[in-house]
Amino acid sequence: MLCCASSRRFDLCDLAQPLTSRPRQQRYPDVKMAAQGTGGMANKGPSYGLSRQVQDKIDRKYDPDLEQRLVEWIMAQCGSGVGKPTEGKQGFQDWLKDGCVLSELINSLHHADKPVKKIQSSSMAFKQMEQVSQFLNAAEVYGVTKTDMFQTVDLWEGKDLAAVQRTLMALGSIAVTKDDGTFRGNPDWFFKKAQENRRDFSEDQLKSGKSVIGLQMGSNKGASQAGMTGYGRPRQIMNP
Repeated sequence: MLCCASSRRFDLCDLAQPLTSRPRQQRYPDVKMAAQGTGGMANKGPSYGLSRQVQDKIDRKYDPDLEQRLVEWIMAQCGSGVGKPTEGKQGFQDWLKDGCVLSELINSLHHADKPVKKIQSSSMAFKQMEQVSQFLNAAEVYGVTKTDMFQTVDLWEGKDLAAVQRTLMALGSIAVTKDDGTFRGNPDWFFKKAQENRRDFSEDQLKSGKSVIGLQMGSNKGASQAGMTGYGRPRQIMNP
């Protein structure tokens, strides 16, 4: 009985021990797991309920036909050195996941000053995500709007590969629109973006325009009420 009581007192004292005086592995149990690579963003379990419904809706936006077109363009733009992915969503993600192919793509759209200075393949997660981030920054400078940009986790965790397709389509459209000689492939794969058509008017033209009544304000020409009976007056009915 005394031994049990003594053991119990030891456990209670151990629990009351300050956090800073405990061994590092007891204070931070997740550090060892992360260092060993057993914990990571890509090892999340399946989603259920509403989260699953939302993810299924996002997955349905992925276009397999668009995937083939983008693969053909990237291979034509970068050359055979980037390889060719296996057909399907998973193969498309694995091909672009480390960011190297994307970095080669954005560099191929520049003549001399390449935006991504260092392209290095790595098996480490944060290195791959950093490479993808470099592509995203360079694509934004190239002209892709923020609304057309995917997030790093969309590609790396496969959360929204349709957003990745949207970014690549926007990038190809800008390359076709610029027409600076760097685009390789079929221009019909992408649509040209609307270009600015700036016009300059003189002061006399601007002043004369102020006296013109726009059609939105109505018109005094065309149909009128001529010959109609005034409001409130009885209608004259005459027998022959």
